[in-house]
Amino acid sequence: MGAERVQDIAKSSEETIPDAFIRLETEQPGITTVHGAVLEVPTIDYSDPDEEKVLSAIEDAARNWGMFQIVNHEIPSEAIAKLQAAGKGFFELSQEEKEVYAKPSGSKSMEGYGTALQKEVEGKKAWVDHLFHKIWPPSAINYRFWPENPAFYREANEEYAKHLHGVVDKLFKSLSLGLGLEGHELKEAAGGDNLEYLLKINYYPPCLRPDLALGVAAHTDMCTITILVPNDVQGLQASRDGLWYDVKYIPNALVIHIGDQIEILSNGKYKSVLHRTTVNKEKARMSWPVFMEPPSDFEVGPHPKLVNKENPPKFKTKKYSDYVYCKLNKIPQ
Repeated sequence: MGAERVQDIAKSSEETIPDAFIRLETEQPGITTVHGAVLEVPTIDYSDPDEEKVLSAIEDAARNWGMFQIVNHEIPSEAIAKLQAAGKGFFELSQEEKEVYAKPSGSKSMEGYGTALQKEVEGKKAWVDHLFHKIWPPSAINYRFWPENPAFYREANEEYAKHLHGVVDKLFKSLSLGLGLEGHELKEAAGGDNLEYLLKINYYPPCLRPDLALGVAAHTDMCTITILVPNDVQGLQASRDGLWYDVKYIPNALVIHIGDQIEILSNGKYKSVLHRTTVNKEKARMSWPVFMEPPSDFEVGPHPKLVNKENPPKFKTKKYSDYVYCKLNKIPQ
């Protein structure tokens, strides 16, 4: 068997949780959450016929929030439910069956089933297990990390990936126009048709001390854009004015995070969102973020049209793989 998994630790914990999962007081959600308040991040209706209104709302949310939710996005609720059922089914398999898909030791790729992801401050651990694999483009897919059980797993993921394209293209176009660029320019500068869709399934088991632990510590996403589907267990929190708030759950909405690469491409005009995940005492929380990533050797930097004498570049131009390495290892960019 591989490394110790949080799902197993949760089953064996009877009175408290191991010290490694108890966060510093400055991070403990019981202390740092603004209780009794829910953050209503902007909600954008993708079906609104007023395209200018939708464009303006996305631009404003990207500049001032770094996060928003999309409703009426044309991804069928059945496709989302099937994606969720497939992921839930995988995490209900025996530990032995799940370990078949474990991330190989020493692998530089993110793909595979696992627990630890990045260096944690003060050696603290996140209360989560995960499964990573790419779902687009076909040339980037490694089916070695796609579970064979449940039997409909591949079909569910392929169907969801197919439906995502329209959402992704509309987002990039709106964000591009919001910067004064042509509609196609931002996506091209982020990898174009070679943009990779990396799915991560997060499984946060029930936790005896949700006031002390975090599912995922505070972070911004490394990618361009994240499109996330949660289950109905509250857990996503965002930082606003230095305080932590629960993000309102909207059934069948897509949660959009502006990632680091969009902040870089926009030369700081758009902001990547600082967020984290809390856990629940009674219920397992799950989420399905898809990270839109440039190919590993693709260079990303401030868009040339957004840089001049008055607006010098605020970020370095570098290969995406180099950016990821620095971020995961807490090395200054």
